[in-house]
Parts: sequence; structure tokens; C-alpha cells
Amino acid sequence: MDQDRLEIRRFEDVLNFINRSEHRRRKGGLYVVLLALGGIFTDAYDFTSLGIGAVQLRQQFALSPMMLGTLTAMMAVGALVGGLFGGYYTDRLGRFKMFFVNMLLFVVATLVAAFAPNYSVLLIARFFMGIGVGLDFPVAMAFIAEYNTVDRKGGLINLWQATWYVAGSICFILALLMYSLGAGDHLWRWAVGFGAVPAALVLVLRYFLMDESPLWEAARGNLAAAAKILEATYHVRTTVDPAAQAQFVEQRDHAHSLALYRLIFSPRYRLRTVQAVVISTMQSFEYYAVGFYLPTIALLIFGADFVTAILGSLVFNLFGVLGGGLQAWLTQSWGIRRLAMTGCSLVIAMLLILGLFGQHFPPLLGGVCLALFIFGHSFGIGSQGLTLASLSYPTVIRGAASGFTQAVQRIGSVVGFFFFPILVASIGLYPTLLWLSLVPIIGMIAVVTIKWDPTGKDVDAEYAEIRAMQERQV
Repeated sequence: MDQDRLEIRRFEDVLNFINRSEHRRRKGGLYVVLLALGGIFTDAYDFTSLGIGAVQLRQQFALSPMMLGTLTAMMAVGALVGGLFGGYYTDRLGRFKMFFVNMLLFVVATLVAAFAPNYSVLLIARFFMGIGVGLDFPVAMAFIAEYNTVDRKGGLINLWQATWYVAGSICFILALLMYSLGAGDHLWRWAVGFGAVPAALVLVLRYFLMDESPLWEAARGNLAAAAKILEATYHVRTTVDPAAQAQFVEQRDHAHSLALYRLIFSPRYRLRTVQAVVISTMQSFEYYAVGFYLPTIALLIFGADFVTAILGSLVFNLFGVLGGGLQAWLTQSWGIRRLAMTGCSLVIAMLLILGLFGQHFPPLLGGVCLALFIFGHSFGIGSQGLTLASLSYPTVIRGAASGFTQAVQRIGSVVGFFFFPILVASIGLYPTLLWLSLVPIIGMIAVVTIKWDPTGKDVDAEYAEIRAMQERQV
């Protein structure tokens, strides 16, 4: 076949073109990855921004620990709803439509949260912000997976973790700037409201620069649409076999679409689903119990003022950037399971050390242990749960699988958000961290006992089998 011409007769022709090694250096799909990660950046910024103003919020709205836990957990509840329905509609309606809708929702909800006059309005706005997050993750992961070669997609998807911590770091830097400019008691409003800026930018860029996933179009049988996208993205001339396109029948059957969730628990995928769900839920629990409350924890450890707490949180986040970037670089050579086990071991060790001895440590040593916790989390299961959910399934069910994993992992988020401030208020920081060590231990058990690792595997080659399973279930 001519390198500059592609003839498409079936789904596999589109898949093989994207996976061909000679196209790995083409830059046509680079902006797709960047804009997908741009959504993750926005999600991370908004999750972090409210944590900065947790003390102010408690004072301004006279919040009890339970009310603060409910407020912080509400975004995770919304993400649970968004992930469950977003993954379903990502596979049914397409990646691009959901990509656009979730950012639009995010911009509006963020501005409402920033100007919220009372606790109830803020609670509702946070819920809809969470829906935006839940919608964004499955589609962002699907886009990255479906625009890159087998040997690159693992590392590129794993960049989401480093992106998350970069966003958190920028949020802390902006908070310091706003605080120095006199934001005062309204710092949390400025920090939250600024999240609408990157969200609006990503929204506009996605609208003008992105297109639908060619693999999604081809998986539905719309070969002509897939060919058009490949031409625009990779600058390759395409032709579609008229006989193949004539056989295209769009599948609108509702039972067929609902079967997507049954497929991810079919015998071939059941253990993959369990592995991804357990790891994602455990990492979510441990991060949102600790990562979200970094400013508060920094105050408890260092016993200093607000500025010192934010600076400490910024340093901790930089360790997250380091861990997330390093594991993305090592993904192809180490594999996802090895990364998960290594990072998980470090997290378990740091939580046990802090829980048992942290109250006797000087502040600097306690800070080092917390920084290593963040590093281990971003290096290990913090990244790998969502990456597993994105790489373990072929295109036809990838959105549903990622959305389901995103929804279930938010149970861990809700628990971490809600119970952490209550436990710290009841038994203290270090006993809470000791109990929290049980969470990564469960994650480690899932990684060790389920030996699936999708690194370097072409799961889209299973497409024909999935199609046959779907036809039997309709």
C-alpha cells in the first residue's frame, strides 16, 4: 500500500493505520492528546481549588466537619453520576459530542460555585462540576487511546497523573498570588472561579480543532466518516471500498447499547474490570483523604500560617508531578503492574511510618514522609487504575468501561472526602493515616493476584469477537 494513500475496507484497516510504526512521529494527533489532557488539567484544578479555602469556607458558612465533608464529597458524587452515564453515552453518541458538552457544563457550574451566596447553592454547583469531571475522564482517555500507536498509548494516557499534579501546583501558586493581592476571605471564590478560564479555553479549542475518533466511527461501521477524519488528522489520502460502506448499518437498538455494560463483565473481561475498579477505587480513597486536604495537613504538621501551608502543599504537589512524569516515561519498559506495585509499596510504608511514629517526628521529617507518599501514589496506583480501564478494552466498549470505572472509583472519593475531616477531628491526624494504610494494601492485593497487564497489547484486535458477542445479546 502507498504510504500516502489508504484504502479502507473494514475497521481493521483504520486500526492498523493508526498502529503502524511509520506514523508514530506524525504530529496530526498531538493536539488531540494535549486537548484531552487539558480537560484533565481543568478537572484537577477545580478539585484542588476548594481545598485551599477549606478553612475560610468553614468560617464563612459556619460549617461543621460533617457539612464540610458533605461539600467536598459532593463533587465526587457528581463525578460518579457523570462517569456512569458519560461512559455509556461516550460509546453510544460519540467521543466528540461528550467532550464538548462536559466542558460547557464545567464552565457554567464553576462560575455558579464562585458566586454562590450560600452553602446550598455551592453544594448544587459542586455537584454539577462533578458531573462535568465524570463525563470528561472516560472520553479523554478514549481519545488518547484511539489516536496513538500501541507502543505509545500507555505512556501518553499515564501522563494524566502528572497533568493532575501540575494543575494542583498551578492552583497553589495562583492562590498565593491572589492572597498577596488581598483576596482575603474571598480567596476561595477567586481560586474556584479562575477554574472557568482554562475550562473555557479548552472548550473553544476542542470545538475548532478536534474531530470524532476515527476508531469509534469505524467500529460503528461508518467507514466514510473514519476516512475523512484520518485525512484531516494525518494528511493521508483515503478511499473507501463502496461495497464495504454499503454494508454499513448503524446500530440503534437500545438493548444493544445497554449490553455494553454486560460485556465488560463477560468472561474475557471480568477480571480486567475487577482489577481496574479495585485499584481505581482504592487510589481515589487514599488521594482524596490526603491530597485534597494537603493545606490542612500542612498546617497540622508545620503548625504555621496559611502561606506556609500553601507553600508546603505546593512542594508536595511537585513530588506528584515528578512521580507522575517518571511513571509515564517508564510505562512501556516497566509495565503497568510493576509500576503499580512499586508505588503502592512506597505508599503503604509511608502511611505506616506516619501513622505509628509521625506524632514524634520533627515537622521536616513528617513533611518528607508525606512528600514520598504523594510521589508513591502518583507513580503507582494513582495513575494505573484509569489507565487500566482505558487500555484493557477495545474501542467498542472502551467508553463504557472507563465510565463505569470512573463511577465506582468515586465511591472511594466520596468516602475519603467525607470521612477524613471527621476522623481527623475525632481521633487525630496520625491515627487516621494509620487506618488509611489499609486502603493501598487492598489495592496491592488486587495488583498482585490479578496478573493482567495491557501494556503493549492490541486489545482492539478483539473487536471481531466483541461484535459477535453483541450480536448474540441483541
